Amino acid sequence: MGNCTLIITEKPDAAQRIASALDAQGKARKMNDNGVPYYLAKRDNDLIVVPSIGHLYTVAGEEGKRNSYPVFNFKWVPRYVAEKNAKQTRKWIEVISKLASEADMFIDACDYDIEGSIIGYCILKYACNNKENVSRRMKYSTLTKEALEKSYREMLPHLDFAFIEAGMARHEVDWLYGINLSRALTIAAKNWSGQYATLSTGRVQGPTLRFIVAKEKTIKSFVPTPYWSVRAEVEINGSIFEAEYEKRIIETKREANSVINACRGKNGQIDKIDVKKFQQTPPAPFDLGALQSEAYRLFGYTPMRTSNIAQRLYLDALISYPRTSSQKLPPAIKYETILKNLNRVPEYTKLTAELLAQTELKPNEGRKEDPAHPAIYPTGNLPERTLDSAESNIWDLVVRRFMAVFGEPTLRQSMKVSINVNGHHFYLRGRQTLEEGWLRFYKPHSQTQEVLLPPMKEGQTIPIRKAISEDKFTKPSPRYNPGTLLERMEDAEIGTKATRAAIIQTLYDRNYVTDEKMTATDLGFEVFEILHNYCPTVISIKLTKELEEKMNRIQGNSEKRENVLTETVENLKLVVEKLKAKEKIIGEQLSNAVKKAKFEERTIGTCLICKKGHLVILYSRKTGKRFAGCTNYFKGTCKASYPLPQKGSVTTRDRNCHKCGWPTVQVRMKGKQSWTLCLNAKCPSKEKWRKKG
Repeated sequence: MGNCTLIITEKPDAAQRIASALDAQGKARKMNDNGVPYYLAKRDNDLIVVPSIGHLYTVAGEEGKRNSYPVFNFKWVPRYVAEKNAKQTRKWIEVISKLASEADMFIDACDYDIEGSIIGYCILKYACNNKENVSRRMKYSTLTKEALEKSYREMLPHLDFAFIEAGMARHEVDWLYGINLSRALTIAAKNWSGQYATLSTGRVQGPTLRFIVAKEKTIKSFVPTPYWSVRAEVEINGSIFEAEYEKRIIETKREANSVINACRGKNGQIDKIDVKKFQQTPPAPFDLGALQSEAYRLFGYTPMRTSNIAQRLYLDALISYPRTSSQKLPPAIKYETILKNLNRVPEYTKLTAELLAQTELKPNEGRKEDPAHPAIYPTGNLPERTLDSAESNIWDLVVRRFMAVFGEPTLRQSMKVSINVNGHHFYLRGRQTLEEGWLRFYKPHSQTQEVLLPPMKEGQTIPIRKAISEDKFTKPSPRYNPGTLLERMEDAEIGTKATRAAIIQTLYDRNYVTDEKMTATDLGFEVFEILHNYCPTVISIKLTKELEEKMNRIQGNSEKRENVLTETVENLKLVVEKLKAKEKIIGEQLSNAVKKAKFEERTIGTCLICKKGHLVILYSRKTGKRFAGCTNYFKGTCKASYPLPQKGSVTTRDRNCHKCGWPTVQVRMKGKQSWTLCLNAKCPSKEKWRKKG
């Protein structure tokens, strides 16, 4: 082909958009070689735009044995060499190598972050025959035509090698921790029980599990303390309101009774009305962590799901690059142009018009910055395909948050009314919005409490209908959910914006935690206790944070990758020695925990027929079909059994049916929403199906 430029991108969708944006006619030709798509575009010269499919290369041990540790020697290899399920990467590497042999110029156009930089670097080095030092770099934050053309015109002269060094160090350190510790746990359990179970931990996974176990221990050891609260029902202008007593916690029943007796049959008098006005500033623009937390709060999407949806919207050029830790929106993104484009969407027309009428568009920004990308914002492009409901929700959330940051502060008013009842003070609290400000742009995602009180004046007599005492108990702090755990990881500065969601998902996949309100399982406890007893450094939040800081210093050219790796190996040698010395004890503890976890995973609930056995998911030896049966079936004392769907996955739930109280299971068919199935054939919830049948 001669005199042509090879452009490497991270994903096929990005390749298609980049090729179309850079082609002089806007019509790049799609080609296909052995199932690998690539694009031909014409500009000042011929462009070949070829995508990767994420990482084509990875870290692997040099010796190739899978059942031994410690492992300290590694190299970067094609993923198909190291991973069984990555066979398709072979043809991608072969096609890229063939195209590279025809090119005389190279451009890395992968996402501009650590992961994207490593993907591009490895392809240029290994698949393109050492072209990493002659390649240029495109840097963009959105896949819009304008942004991509600008990125091509203003290419960086070479790759960001400090970025690449930091990224490779992170991968290598994480591999060293993950492979050695996970193998130590897995091999110990297998040698003891003879059965294989996937057990893992790592540099960030260990400290994250620590948060959950520490919370669980606090909850389990929490001793509720009794206390009493008093409130009064008061009548104002014919309406009844509830007033809280001045002491929120009353420690003895005697004191609570004496307050009730003192107020019985008495009127109250308003002795003070305190009115305060306060402003609520607009929110900061979304970084990835804030978007994940907000999507969990509003829609219940796990951080991993939100990250995947945001990535799809980015590849559709609807939002900017989502893996950012920035809360800044520079004027270069052209606020006005984005708002004018969003003005075409009926739901946003009125709101965008309001913002465009302002004399100046100035966003309220947060403190966090990211050298690679701004905060997440809508590009102003409108969907070219029908978005599914989850994609629509996330896109709408990003659009409304973007508009809200340009809004005026919200003006709110609080009112505290003090009522004196025979020397005891009760309070009424009101709260209302006087000026909506930014809130109207963020609806329906903004939640404000409006408590309106009727007109009152100081000295006014208030009839007291009754005073009520309530027995209460103190409660422990709530468990983490995926949203709050993500925030905790961010606060502790462990993991990265790109990896935190995956680590939370791994804790579920390994069965270390269960439920939406994240509860540590026995297996999670056991893994944590072993790490805590035999290698506490592995779950040290301080050490993990220090390692993160070292990675950042590599990125800033003030630390050498080799030094960090040498130090990691030295630390791991000590840890692995301890684990090897205690392998039998560890193996026994883990095997018992795995066995228990597997039984719990299959246990649906107590058998309602014999009341002694457990209903578990079983498989018939004759037919291979699954059903729910009682554990006492094997003892010949109970024959309870219930059919289960044969397709899809069936998982147990801790909740009984709200209609009939029988145990339930969760059924998930591929590509469909999960649903709850009650085992009771005569359950009222199945009435409509019985009628259909």
